[in-house]
Amino acid sequence: MKVPDVLFYDNIQHVIVMEDMLKDFLLGEHLLLVGNQGVGKNKIVDRFLHLLNRPREYIQLHRDTTVQTLTLQPSVKDGLIVYEDSPLVKAVKLGHILVVDEADKAPTNVTCILKTLVENGEMILADGRRIVANSANVNGRENVVVIHPDFRMIVLANRPGFPFLGNDFFGTLGDIFSCHAVDNPKPHSELEMLRQYGPNVPEPILQKLVAAFGELRSLADQGIINYPYSTREVVNIVKHLQKFPTEGLSSVVRNVFDFDSYNNDMREILINTLHKYGIPIGAKPTSVQLAKELTLPEQTFMGYWTIGQARSGMQKLLCPVETHHIDIKGPALINIQEYPIERHEERSLNFTEECASWRIPLDEINIICDIATSHENEQNTLYVVTCNPASLYFMNMTGKSGFFVDFFDIFPRTANGVWHPFVTVAPLGSPLKGQVVLHEQQSNVILLLDTTGRALHRLILPSEKFTSKKPFWWNKEEAETYKMCKEFSHKNWLVFYKEKGNSLTVLDVLEGRTHTISLPINLKTVFLVAEDKWLLVESKTNQKYLLTKPAHIESEGSGVCQLYVLKEEPPSTGFGVTQETEFSIPHKISSDQLSSEHLSSAVEQKIASPNRILSDEKNYATIVVGFPDLMSPSEVYSWKRPSSLHKRSGTDTSFYRGKKKRGTPKQSNCVTLLDTNQVVRILPPGEVPLKDIYPKDVTPPQTSGYIEVTDLQSKKLRYIPIPRSESLSPYTTWLSTISDTDALLAEWDKSGVVTVDMGGHIRLWETGLERLQRSLMEWRNMIGQDDRNMQITINRDSGEDVSSPKHGKEDPDNMPHVGGNTWAGGTGGRDTAGLGGKGGPYRLDAGHTVYQVSQAEKDAVPEEVKRAAREMGQRAFQQRLKEIQMSEYDAATYERFSGAVRRQVHSLRIILDNLQAKGKERQWLRHQATGELDDAKIIDGLTGEKAIYKRRGELEPQLGSPQQKPKRLRLVVDVSGSMYRFNRMDGRLERTMEAVCMVMEAFENYEEKFQYDIVGHSGDGYNIGLVPMNKIPKDNKQRLEILKTMHAHSQFCMSGDHTLEGTEHAIKEIVKEEADEYFVIVLSDANLSRYGIHPAKFAQILTRDPQVNAFAIFIGSLGDQATRLQRTLPAGRSFVAMDTKDIPQILQQIFTSTMLSSV
Repeated sequence: MKVPDVLFYDNIQHVIVMEDMLKDFLLGEHLLLVGNQGVGKNKIVDRFLHLLNRPREYIQLHRDTTVQTLTLQPSVKDGLIVYEDSPLVKAVKLGHILVVDEADKAPTNVTCILKTLVENGEMILADGRRIVANSANVNGRENVVVIHPDFRMIVLANRPGFPFLGNDFFGTLGDIFSCHAVDNPKPHSELEMLRQYGPNVPEPILQKLVAAFGELRSLADQGIINYPYSTREVVNIVKHLQKFPTEGLSSVVRNVFDFDSYNNDMREILINTLHKYGIPIGAKPTSVQLAKELTLPEQTFMGYWTIGQARSGMQKLLCPVETHHIDIKGPALINIQEYPIERHEERSLNFTEECASWRIPLDEINIICDIATSHENEQNTLYVVTCNPASLYFMNMTGKSGFFVDFFDIFPRTANGVWHPFVTVAPLGSPLKGQVVLHEQQSNVILLLDTTGRALHRLILPSEKFTSKKPFWWNKEEAETYKMCKEFSHKNWLVFYKEKGNSLTVLDVLEGRTHTISLPINLKTVFLVAEDKWLLVESKTNQKYLLTKPAHIESEGSGVCQLYVLKEEPPSTGFGVTQETEFSIPHKISSDQLSSEHLSSAVEQKIASPNRILSDEKNYATIVVGFPDLMSPSEVYSWKRPSSLHKRSGTDTSFYRGKKKRGTPKQSNCVTLLDTNQVVRILPPGEVPLKDIYPKDVTPPQTSGYIEVTDLQSKKLRYIPIPRSESLSPYTTWLSTISDTDALLAEWDKSGVVTVDMGGHIRLWETGLERLQRSLMEWRNMIGQDDRNMQITINRDSGEDVSSPKHGKEDPDNMPHVGGNTWAGGTGGRDTAGLGGKGGPYRLDAGHTVYQVSQAEKDAVPEEVKRAAREMGQRAFQQRLKEIQMSEYDAATYERFSGAVRRQVHSLRIILDNLQAKGKERQWLRHQATGELDDAKIIDGLTGEKAIYKRRGELEPQLGSPQQKPKRLRLVVDVSGSMYRFNRMDGRLERTMEAVCMVMEAFENYEEKFQYDIVGHSGDGYNIGLVPMNKIPKDNKQRLEILKTMHAHSQFCMSGDHTLEGTEHAIKEIVKEEADEYFVIVLSDANLSRYGIHPAKFAQILTRDPQVNAFAIFIGSLGDQATRLQRTLPAGRSFVAMDTKDIPQILQQIFTSTMLSSV
């Protein structure tokens, strides 16, 4: 009857936990399960006992649990209070399993009773009975309860500390239990479980919930949000959706999060996280922002493409074929690095064509030169090649990890910077899945990379052995360009040719052979319109040819291919007059045909015929009906542009800062989507009719380009803006040779495209109308029907003597001045206010490159000059302080610091809310066996309770209890000259000011919990009062005055460092007043070595007083100074925070670590 039977869906992770529990259970161990609330500890235990068919006794502990309530249970029978055995005693007698829940919430003296029972097998009950383990020890004694051999205890507890505020149960009693950690299930286990709770809930919704709650849990672990959202909440959401499927996901999710919506900062974090994973909380069904549709011009019959009817009467040309085996070098093992992908679902507040985006970690100078996709077993893999340096990024477009391969050694960057490598990529298909071919166009290097085996081969074509010597880099005009045709790379063969060359090389990767086809023409470009038919364009005349080759060229001997002239004939105009047409080169030709339905819909007549769809500079799209399979004339239908696209050479666009482009961009950025009857390409803003897209009063946004979607099904035209790249390589001329827009385009799947901009931002777009309609319906169902400038430092010797310090003349034009002694704001000079010089009264940064004189030269300045400079600096500092106190409150200046740390202030206040008492207080200790009689326990004494006395003593505070005295914090900040001097390098002074602003704002109104003061140290002294404890700033004006004082002090103080003295003084002073706990936190740059300060001395000072928790946070570093210094200091005493947003997490670590340790 007491065997639990609960609804439980098996998942891998929970089954593994139960397997481990069973092993220990069979060994006779008592079990302890530790984990966050809501992770399923009770469910696991109940399922475990159900499978074992073991009865359960259940007891839940809390802060008011006593030893008596643990062993006796009062109940009322016939109007009388009767004390019965508690579940613990029943389980001991009957051999049941005792489940103790919330064990960490009970006082330590209660849980210690459990320790004696488990460890010694003995326990005295309140009514005088004794529990013993061995029946042999009974010997006729009365009032003895023997422990049943089947008795076991399973204890459940939360992890200690913030945010559950329980005791460290594991630290106290963990050694006598077999311990098991229970965490929220891993994403795949959680997903498997949710599918069983909600079999009718769509899979994408379950995936979004699992991903969003996974991120919320990690935010809780970091202390950014307060509540650790667990599996319990997700299960409740899914159960709700299962029962009420018409209610939108966003409204159901609000049932969990509405409690947090009253806190604006918390609400913002939650909404951003849910939006990131595509849960459209806050969106309206009307928030649909699809691109405006424009009408496509009427189709035009352009004439015929005729094959083989040459004027000379010659039908075809024969082209010999030679077959060779390729040479393979390698393999070389290559390092493939993995990096996490932070994917953002883009349809959070609005529904647009863009459905997801993420970034790849590009260097600033890196240039993306080619992208490709492969589709195998419903997996879409994206390959992105960069060429400065040459490297490859590849990733599964639904996965969470990307991979990176560096080819720096294979494609080296040349010192003179003239050689601009251009690498293209072609992914291969089954059985070579996971292998890609990379081709460099100038050197004609062909590499085969196996991404699964991490091996790299170089393929050497036979034609390479006989090519002439490569031209020198200065002979640019004759540089050769080799191209790769990859339309059929998924079938494991590629075609290579040289521009203006007269041969084609077919590389069969699977068989390891090449077939070289000799041609009677010089090539400009090649399109593989079918496996056995290729369209060739001659280099000078743009004349098109059709090459047909046998389906299988024999490996032995030579085969023959046939070359036909392709004539473009305009429609007959009568009277025997023919129009001369200018040949245009297609940008893209499909390698497969439109279906009969799509073809009939496009040309508006019922027709079934071979066909190809293409696009060029004069037409949105062109369909050639009958080409390439029929030898009869093929009809050509086009949808003409109002004006031709600009010639793809020498186009000026404002994006490239007005620089003239040279040459034709190598990427045409055009794809044909045959399943949706669309031609999709990217155009620069100058080629787009912006007046038709945007209303007159709307300024078009800054973009990387526009996706032009020509839909031949609906006869519509759409222009979708691609957001502007966040960063751009400075090599604009090089960029312009790759593409005339700041993004590249490839096919994503059958009804969408993927773009990659030059800043490394990848975006997925749905363009097919049916797919968009389906996605819009799913989206509406989810809603429900309701620069810092870099500072350069140059070392120099001045060779001049100092005279007397002065401010110097102000230059109205702010020109750079180096090495003199006339102008204020100069560098590397003498006597005047500036940077990097010697003998001047104070520092003055005018924003120029710094010329730095050596330390030895600065040390050689005479003492009287130093003294005069010091006096002048002090006068300027006092004058500046007067100005600060007299100035009007500058809201914009304060907002610059306050706005940067607003979220961090919120995080810090959450941490302060949850701080607990640490200090010991003398008070009455209750439930004692000796001492004075406790009046409140007289009735308990009559019933046989022994612990009815009280006595005075020091009591360890319970975790979570309020403080009797405030904690003390002293913040020691570095305001030395080096903070001002190197601020433009890494922002260290501004970061210190932001940190001080954060502390002042976060600790406001927490005076009863925390009393703080802030002192500074510099070359002037080690105890510079900035915020005294009795004069805490009350408003933004006072806080801004303190920040301005810090800035002014670091500008006008003498050179030198008092970090050690300031820390030592702070530790001595802080313990003079009574407090719950003491903290000294030193904010400093890591510039100790410059002043000959040894880290060991600093470590000794930090740990000198065990009462004081002293820590160092390094917020400025030249190179890896800070990390090297951190390694030499005691573990856990130092942190590196090169970003202010890290400081709240560091403070949380500091407070939590001291909370769990005993003073």
